[in-house]
Amino acid sequence: MENINKPSTSIKNWAVDDRPREKLSLKGAAVLSDSELLAILIANGSKEKSAVQLAKEVLQLGGHNLNELGKLSLKELQKIKGIGIAKAITIAAALEIGRRRHASAALEKTVIKTSSDIAQYLRATIKDFSYEVFAVLFLNKANKINHFEIISRGGLTGTVADPRVILKIALEQEATSIILCHNHPSGNLRPSRADEELTQKIKTAARYLDILMMDHLIVSEEGYYSFADGGLL
Repeated sequence: MENINKPSTSIKNWAVDDRPREKLSLKGAAVLSDSELLAILIANGSKEKSAVQLAKEVLQLGGHNLNELGKLSLKELQKIKGIGIAKAITIAAALEIGRRRHASAALEKTVIKTSSDIAQYLRATIKDFSYEVFAVLFLNKANKINHFEIISRGGLTGTVADPRVILKIALEQEATSIILCHNHPSGNLRPSRADEELTQKIKTAARYLDILMMDHLIVSEEGYYSFADGGLL
């Protein structure tokens, strides 16, 4: 006779917070919804809500779009009751890993021949910042990227890049050419006068060290602008 007091191991009888973990274990991560994956990161719910319910609210906060969710600050994530600083940090870290994985995949395949070859990598890497960042790609003789580094981070209106810092890194990385890049959080891809002046300043300084400045790209949600393609180099 079956023991009616014996607990069932059916997923339906697992605690709500544990079901996404069990589902992943049995069927793999690919079958889980975005909210179920977020629930695993959140781990435990609050007194009022399960981790799954909290995950759905987090996803809703990002408009059910992981790209938009990745732009939210820790404070914004904590607007949801039940999401404290620890849970917010876990979510932000996971989304950043996803962003870097996507960017690294593009980087590994990239031999730079045209501006479009690098635009996808740059957009995946810096387009989501709510403030302006200035970064540089350092290339070897085969036009493959040896190194990528964010040189400076600015406010909402702009950032400043020191040519001496850029060229120091170029020498350390044994780069033969560089590509400048920065984002425009406003979405406007038109280069400013300051953008043009800084580009020429770095280009001139690099020339003295026999380092070629191949391009300067501006990226945003709308796409990208190439100084080389636009005849500004």
